[in-house]
Amino acid sequence: MRQDAKLTREGYERLERALQREQERLDEARRVVREQLEANENESLGLVEAQQHLMTIEVRIEELEDILARSSVVTVDEAADGCALGATVVLLDLQGQREMRVQLVSAAEASVPGGAVPKISSSSPVGVQLLGRSVGDSFEVALGARRVHYTVKSIEYDA
Repeated sequence: MRQDAKLTREGYERLERALQREQERLDEARRVVREQLEANENESLGLVEAQQHLMTIEVRIEELEDILARSSVVTVDEAADGCALGATVVLLDLQGQREMRVQLVSAAEASVPGGAVPKISSSSPVGVQLLGRSVGDSFEVALGARRVHYTVKSIEYDA
């Protein structure tokens, strides 16, 4: 059984828009399949490709509908102790002295492109370390073969 997904309001709305786009693509793919069926049988390769494209879109729509059905929108609580889902966090990479601005989201939301700030999953190595952290906290995370040291510079919650 798949577990419920927690999404930010922005992430939920992005998923809804993605579902709408996929449904529009599905309508177009169905139109192409109908045209291929009506066309000369010598063009059966086009029909096979159109049917495969149609199935791909249908699978994506099922995935999006499943995520949305299992999702609840997280309420962002600025009074929460430390970093939680929905937080926009500024991290300082202590080795490179570079700042990185990211939003902590669930894995379901991290997989949906879009938004002004890069999303990182709460189940990723950095995301796991961020949960519950406060401004000024430092942590180390293994990213591939190297270890990276970060300090939490700020935590913000959008309304």
